[in-house]
Amino acid sequence: MAWIFWFMVCCVLYTYLGYAALLWMFRQRRSQPAVPSTLPRITHIIAAFNEEQEIDAKIENTAAISYPSHLVQHIMITDGSIDASVAKAANAPGITHLHQPIREGKVSAINRAVAAAGDTEILIFSDANAMINPDAFLEMVRHFQNPDIGGVAGEKKVVADDLVPGKAEGVYWKYESWLKQLDSDFYTVVGAAGELFALRRSLFTPVPQQVLLDDLYLSLVVCQQGKRMAYDPQAFATEGPSFSIADEWMRRVRIGAGAFQSLRMFHPILNVLRYGKLSFQFFSHRVMRWLVCPFALLLIFFCNILLLIQQINPLYLSTLVLQILFYLIAWIGFGVARRQKGSGFFLLPFYFVFMNMGMIAGLYRYLSGNQTVRWEKSRRAVLR
Repeated sequence: MAWIFWFMVCCVLYTYLGYAALLWMFRQRRSQPAVPSTLPRITHIIAAFNEEQEIDAKIENTAAISYPSHLVQHIMITDGSIDASVAKAANAPGITHLHQPIREGKVSAINRAVAAAGDTEILIFSDANAMINPDAFLEMVRHFQNPDIGGVAGEKKVVADDLVPGKAEGVYWKYESWLKQLDSDFYTVVGAAGELFALRRSLFTPVPQQVLLDDLYLSLVVCQQGKRMAYDPQAFATEGPSFSIADEWMRRVRIGAGAFQSLRMFHPILNVLRYGKLSFQFFSHRVMRWLVCPFALLLIFFCNILLLIQQINPLYLSTLVLQILFYLIAWIGFGVARRQKGSGFFLLPFYFVFMNMGMIAGLYRYLSGNQTVRWEKSRRAVLR
């Protein structure tokens, strides 16, 4: 029991601290290329579903992107939408609009948009509720001068605004962005955020209809083809946080279901003899984070109780008290997040527990087959 307890403790510490420390120790300083004198042709694909509140801002944001207009094609696809976003996208200047009344899921929309992209070298994907900085495309295309680069992950920034849960989500994404930079410096980013990422058109493969996390799928397919995903924090997408705890829970569970689907689809990457560094990163950043840690936290707690039942030990009494205190703080954080007011001190423990609970719930949803590609959209705060 003691061996299980300490092994699980080491797993959690390695996943959230040790892995980052190893990446930092063995990272490679990579020179950043300048913007090429001859820019490639690119297609910017925007997936939108019932985004009438955000669509005007996205159209304005797209028009403000500082990439030569004759070299970029903007495609906005609104499949299945039944609100005003369809008419607004159809009338947007400089944007090619695709629409069909049947909703087949985001991956189907992406596949249709790529098929309509025509002669283009680079595909850039963004979401309708994510606002991109004007120089993002120029920042991203410079990486493609390196033939080893197959894609570029942009940075996701969450604007907390006045929504208390958004503060914790924003801090988490700062940690995740820092880890993406370490991943990129070591070898490759292991999964881009769907709010903004780019791929070589030649490396794109149609996404299977059942895939839940299209951004992770496309990133890993690039890596499987022997190319790297770079990270560029100078290309960033800004979006609002989840509107409520219920909306964030729905999103975390969907991500959890997609995570376990991805582990099943991409388990061959764990063959270290074939994939080398990628195997190490996939295991440490994805398998440990998704498959091991949520259940390790449960085992740590219950093993601690059983060890104390066997024999009262000051060490295990201390570790149990610390765990109870941590989960108590997380519970208070849950109340703070629901009331949308209170100290931010309680929010990080809450969000850590919240994410891991979402993974467990996501596993149940994946195994039960209740998560479909036509998932209900989580509400997010509207950026002003």
